[in-house]
Amino acid sequence: MKKCTLALVFIFPFLAFAQKNATNLTINGTLKNIPDTINMVYASYMNNGTRVMDSAVVTENGKYQFNLFITEPIRVQLMGRNMANKKARLVPKNVAMVFVEPGKVTINNVDSFANINVKGSKAHEEFTKLNTLDKSFNTQMEVLYKEYSNHMKAQDKEAAAKTEAAIDALEAQQKEEVYGTYLKANPNSPLAIYALSQYAGYSIDGDKIEPIFNTLSTENQNTFSGTELKRKIEIAKKTGIGKMAMDFTQNDTLGNPISLSSFKGKYVLVDFWASWCGPCRRENPNVVKVFNQYKDKGFHIIGVSLDQPGAKDRWMKAIHDDKLTWTHVSDLQFWNNEVAKQYGIQSIPQNLLLDPQGKIVAKNLRGETLGIELEKFLGK
Repeated sequence: MKKCTLALVFIFPFLAFAQKNATNLTINGTLKNIPDTINMVYASYMNNGTRVMDSAVVTENGKYQFNLFITEPIRVQLMGRNMANKKARLVPKNVAMVFVEPGKVTINNVDSFANINVKGSKAHEEFTKLNTLDKSFNTQMEVLYKEYSNHMKAQDKEAAAKTEAAIDALEAQQKEEVYGTYLKANPNSPLAIYALSQYAGYSIDGDKIEPIFNTLSTENQNTFSGTELKRKIEIAKKTGIGKMAMDFTQNDTLGNPISLSSFKGKYVLVDFWASWCGPCRRENPNVVKVFNQYKDKGFHIIGVSLDQPGAKDRWMKAIHDDKLTWTHVSDLQFWNNEVAKQYGIQSIPQNLLLDPQGKIVAKNLRGETLGIELEKFLGK
């Protein structure tokens, strides 16, 4: 449920792809009957693996324009600001999300910046359909997240765990009923790759997602996003349950190289986390409890930290404060951690449980499920 996720992706080998196939997109916007003074509009979007921030000045008659070069339909977050009031916080009513594609797109922001009318983008028409299907789920999700937050504030872990399970169940239902249903009916949609990415989530089941990917149009598969998703699926297929874990070597806290293969003969939990990740830190007491219970019965943990460059002290402090008395490795490269990239990690906490031969026997065990799973293999 609660995870720290990869927000920005930089994949430089694809820059040539972007330059070669880029096509012009012109966005002509108009502000109508908006009480707030908005004199600048920002556009934030991902273009071929790179986060881009652009800006446009609003003219006296409420017009703004963006000229972008893109290779496929993209989701753009538009943000209206009054530059005379730099301390003003960005509020939801001044944010709009649009899906646009190469060509000419017209946007009218009416009565409030967030209330938009888009013309010239088939992708946005499909995006609107998905949002309509998503609406009831999102309403239920907001209630559950508020409930979860209240339980956490009250330190009622049992109630929080039940709400977390309800959120996970609702997310699974949402994926099937919204994105799964949409993909079956619209394999040629300009939003097919976006919908499949939402359906796949951050922890991809390669064997489940690949057949769906293969039903999509060749045009969708060959976009930058399609190529990227295929790459992620290939990695996921290597890290599914029943697969042999890929070996890796990374330095521990003392700078000594540690290899995963050196722990063969034990049940090993490869735990991806970071000192800056709140959900990881909240999960650590559960992991500590299980480790202390099974560490003398052939069980060990390798913590792979996605801490940032120059943050070794924070990493070490978190290990000490949380009493994580097992093996820890990191190259302190944040989301570019080599082991995380090797295993296709896009969110944390994530983990894999390996048997003594190095085969993956379970994934993403949180809360009591880790202890329940180990009990199957190692007894109480």
